[in-house]
Amino acid sequence: MRVLVTRPRPAVTATALKLEAIGHEAILLPLMQAEHLAAAVETALKQSHCAIVLTSAEATRVLAAVGHALEPHLATPLFCVGEATGRAAAELGFTDIHVGPGTGEGLAETIATSFAARPPEPLLYLAGSPRSDGLERALRLRGIDYRTVECYRMTPVAYRADELSGLLHAGRFDAVLLYSGEAARQFAALLSQSRLSAAAFSRRYLCLSASIAEAVPPDAAAEVAAMPDEEHLLNLL
Repeated sequence: MRVLVTRPRPAVTATALKLEAIGHEAILLPLMQAEHLAAAVETALKQSHCAIVLTSAEATRVLAAVGHALEPHLATPLFCVGEATGRAAAELGFTDIHVGPGTGEGLAETIATSFAARPPEPLLYLAGSPRSDGLERALRLRGIDYRTVECYRMTPVAYRADELSGLLHAGRFDAVLLYSGEAARQFAALLSQSRLSAAAFSRRYLCLSASIAEAVPPDAAAEVAAMPDEEHLLNLL
């Protein structure tokens, strides 16, 4: 299959290698790029916290940029939204990793059940912008104190309208992979600027979650992964 991959770099390259290994042709079109805020993380780590919370593997890349300042915190309990983020954290050297079921709400439940009583100090949530408020809302409902520190910002990558049209010279895509609501909205805007319909561009739009599927154009044939991780997303192929 000819598959368009819209993840930011460097993750887009890793996905392309996975697709090529199972016989698909991967075309890369990163729709968002990350601006890392390592100084904010370094400052936040110096403040009192009982655990670190991550809802994106992108946050682990920011932690890697902190360098030696991270070493005193590698034994701190670390709560990750899913397996991919957990693996990335393990590669950094974290030793007390708790993995949630793939959603912010599910991670809040994992956090709540891990503490016998209310945590004595706030959690340090290293977040991106923009983001879903599922984790923060669920923590508030449970009365769990936390401090959110934005460690990266996702911004759109600019493309000319003719670049999207040029990708169709080899024919309509078999699938487009969408990993975030912001990327889906950005892609819909690019289609509009290029005067292309979603149906004409690709047969299928494979989305990591139902909220992402809601952001694709109405004429897109959207499908949602059974679980919000890349393994289940690629299973749709």
